[in-house]
Amino acid sequence: MTAATTASPTSTAPTPGQVWTRARGILAVVLILVVAGITFAVVRSGTNHGQLDPRSADPKGSRAVAELLKARGISVTVATTLDEATAATGPDTTLLVAGPNLLTRSQQLRLDETASASAGRTLLIAPGPAATTRLAPGVRAEPHHVVSALSPSCELPAARLAGTADMGGIRYTPQAPTAITCYPTAGRPSLVVLPTGAGGDTVLLGAPDLLHNERLDKQGNASLALQLLGSRPHLVWYLPSLTDPSATTDDDSPGDENEEQPEGGARDDAADESSFLDLVPSGWLWGTLQLTIAAVLAALWRARRLGPLVTERLPVAIRASESAEGRSLLYRKANARDRAADALRAATRTRIAPLTGVPARDAHTPDVLLAAVSARITTPEHDVSTLLFGTAPPTDAALVLLADQLDALEREVRTS
Repeated sequence: MTAATTASPTSTAPTPGQVWTRARGILAVVLILVVAGITFAVVRSGTNHGQLDPRSADPKGSRAVAELLKARGISVTVATTLDEATAATGPDTTLLVAGPNLLTRSQQLRLDETASASAGRTLLIAPGPAATTRLAPGVRAEPHHVVSALSPSCELPAARLAGTADMGGIRYTPQAPTAITCYPTAGRPSLVVLPTGAGGDTVLLGAPDLLHNERLDKQGNASLALQLLGSRPHLVWYLPSLTDPSATTDDDSPGDENEEQPEGGARDDAADESSFLDLVPSGWLWGTLQLTIAAVLAALWRARRLGPLVTERLPVAIRASESAEGRSLLYRKANARDRAADALRAATRTRIAPLTGVPARDAHTPDVLLAAVSARITTPEHDVSTLLFGTAPPTDAALVLLADQLDALEREVRTS
């Protein structure tokens, strides 16, 4: 009897065509979402602005406070470059810096020098440790604390008139005895006013929340915002941009490494203080979380149920030949010659084991079964081992040959 040809097991991995067929629906949905998102962004790009933008009516924008200031006779000017911001400073101007942490080291030093000499007010929104070191020397910052309704607990007239406000965020510890500190949490203030001489001052605001449209009507936020921003007839709202030409002329060099560093050895570059998540709008984060939860629920809904299989009575009787043919077609569609060969060999071993006196528990043990079968037939034990425990056939023709040889082996055992 001729043994089946030895070959490596057949791979059951899906073909590239099958992968494309299964994934093209998902890819089409993702493509539609991407195109829709880009289209939506382009359509709204002309009217939408970012957070703390006095032109933005979004919940995180600041158009409401800007309109209230204009109604009180305060002129509001938006500056997007450092040159525009510094050129507009003066004793009758309040300079609001919406993103001091985005400024480079040289931009911060230049802004501090200009603001200190202007005799006006400079209001810094949530400067971190490195930005505070440059823009408010002598003040130490401790970032990222909870924003909540806090009482002023100070003698600053603006804070006393406003009363409770949404404050917190970054806390500051000033060293100058002339500094005014308000809205403390755990003993450290989140609003600091530093006199700079000639009637000017620098205000550090630990959190931007009270300037947002969605919170302006809460607590005493509107009163505090109007008093801090409306102390001068002109307000310059500086929105730092990474495309500012002055950002590319940063004079940082290896020789600056000997300069004093912020606490903890942090890098002087203020842009390092913001992580990627800090730059992502909160709406995108919540949307991603909702989509993740929906995907998990869909996976649980579509996943295979746990527990034993339930036997159901079929409405019609199916012939054994039809069931075998259907199963063979599934094996062929999956190119699973290895599994088909394993099923044929296992069935043959199960049937011939009792014919040779081998217990059912040892029907699939090569040492026991091969010795019993070889004693009943004349076929060499090596060929019997290849038939009953060999490798997968490499082709469909070899699989058919294996099935014929197994049938012949079983007949010979039965008649021996």
